[in-house]
Amino acid sequence: MSVGRVIRGSDCVAEGAKWLEARDEGMARALLAIDEVPLRLRPDGFAQLLSAIVSQQVSVASANAIWARVQAAGLNDPARVAGADDEALRAVGLSRPKVRYARALAMAGIDYPALREMPSDEVIKTLVAVPGIGLWTAEIYAMFSLGRADVFAPGDLALQEAAKVLYGLKERPKEKAFREMALRWSPWRSVAARVLWAYYRVAKDREGIR
Repeated sequence: MSVGRVIRGSDCVAEGAKWLEARDEGMARALLAIDEVPLRLRPDGFAQLLSAIVSQQVSVASANAIWARVQAAGLNDPARVAGADDEALRAVGLSRPKVRYARALAMAGIDYPALREMPSDEVIKTLVAVPGIGLWTAEIYAMFSLGRADVFAPGDLALQEAAKVLYGLKERPKEKAFREMALRWSPWRSVAARVLWAYYRVAKDREGIR
């Protein structure tokens, strides 16, 4: 199976946005309301996923501080994490569950370059098999670290809220229904997600969303 379209730069995002604008009135409205559709590409590999684990259930400031300590200790490398004891991992600020998740990721033996050539569904299946990596994290990795153009994250609350406001829904769409709704944006679902995240910031200011 093919990996499908891969977003490599702003031109790809612009192409996707133009496609969405022509086919979906809601997307056209959102694109008028936002300043730009962000690229948001990130590196791939072990460190990116470990950083996502570090960020779980803590503030952005705390996550940044912990990640800085992880990097300073050289624990953004799978071999170093696998060889570290619990005390060393706790010393950089990881909770007991995150120590277990970090070690599980380090010992999972994921072939990160190989993920670049795998279909998105297989990438997500591979990642969620690792303790501490949920569906949202795997989808975000596929979207932004691998640049997949046709991946969505229907469990994301900001995306749900943006869709509710943009399409005049009575409530946030549930994850299953939202996944089905997003099919209308294929093969540019990850660009639709970028549009909705950008629109969420506009709607939040306008509607006073918390």
